[in-house]
Amino acid sequence: MTALPKTKYTLEGYFELERNSEGWFEYFDGDVFEMSGVHPRRGQIEMNLATILNPHALNRGCRIFPSNVRVKVPTLPPYRCPDLSAMYGKPTFEEINGLPCLTNPALIVEILSPTTEAFDRGEKFKRYKSIKSFREYILISQDQKNITHYLKQSKKFWRQADYNDGENLKIETLGFEISVDEVYQSINIDSETGF
Repeated sequence: MTALPKTKYTLEGYFELERNSEGWFEYFDGDVFEMSGVHPRRGQIEMNLATILNPHALNRGCRIFPSNVRVKVPTLPPYRCPDLSAMYGKPTFEEINGLPCLTNPALIVEILSPTTEAFDRGEKFKRYKSIKSFREYILISQDQKNITHYLKQSKKFWRQADYNDGENLKIETLGFEISVDEVYQSINIDSETGF
């Protein structure tokens, strides 16, 4: 995630940028961040996860959405672009300034990078909680084999568990178990490029 030059954007200016650009951007309090420049390791993790989850999601009547599908976050307007999102049943969308935004994700996945990890674990997670349907959050490290899983237990309480090499994680939204090793398949964590 890269910040654009130090210009404060209005929401209208941000929407114009979104409609007229080939890339996609996130807006936060007047700052606009270009969502590009993905590290190869991060891209491989996202592909591995989507490949593993999609057949199981479809069999259960769930849908998996990639990072370029916007998700409406009521307390962090106008929307976010999580690395993956999923929901059970029929997706609902709200048009925000001409752009469709998913309003009912149950599962949100973020692949962590050194520049986004603190925000993804803190402020972004806090804001995602304002989505009524949201009940499962998965954070995947791209620098070590580690997955943090949050599962909503009540309005105020989320259970947290960390998973490492050789362990399995049950994704409750999809009713499916995956292994940490599958998520990191074909990735060399010790290599700078990841391969």
